[in-house]
Amino acid sequence: MGKLYIVSTPIGNLKDITFRAIETLKAVDLIFSEDTRITKKLLNHLGIKRRIQSLNEHNEVKITPKILKQLSEGKSVALVSDAGTPLISDPGYYLVQQARKKFIHVTPIPGCSAVIAALSVSGIATDKFYFHGFLPSSELAQLRELEKLVQRKESLIFYESVHRLQSTIGSMIKVFGGNRQAVVCKEITKLHESYLGENLFEIDEFIKNNPKKIRGEFTII
Repeated sequence: MGKLYIVSTPIGNLKDITFRAIETLKAVDLIFSEDTRITKKLLNHLGIKRRIQSLNEHNEVKITPKILKQLSEGKSVALVSDAGTPLISDPGYYLVQQARKKFIHVTPIPGCSAVIAALSVSGIATDKFYFHGFLPSSELAQLRELEKLVQRKESLIFYESVHRLQSTIGSMIKVFGGNRQAVVCKEITKLHESYLGENLFEIDEFIKNNPKKIRGEFTII
């Protein structure tokens, strides 16, 4: 029986790859990734010449039986996402679930995660936190989702895209109030890494006054 490795990759700075991740990607028989183009760039940087196959939200259910067959025949498989730790707001859950049901050994190769990286420097309480990931796209659905979280005492963590950041912060102000302590973590580990605001009002004002600076990937604490 082969092993399935869940391999974390850098979220920006390629120097954040671990020695163990490199060794694993060199050693496995098969590599599956969310976006083969992004993973190919990483492997080229590392000098690893391997064929990469696609596993994404659209084909995961269909392709999982094929991967399980390869594993049952003794082949080792690595799963990576575009960046960070697979399964965390990324595909892979169904594959891992089915692999464990068949008693296939699943091994994490830990490394970067935007959730933990952002929380660690946010200045917001780290002892207890709730990771929500992406909110719904429509404002009404956002508001309903946020209202469910009003009574939670933990630090709340969200992912958001550049196109929805301003509207999401607006929804948060409506539900939590503008004085709610908050930080937007932008482009963590990348060239234009920055941390915006002390509360939701400050973040909203910055976005309105600096539209050209709002680029990239965002984590909201």
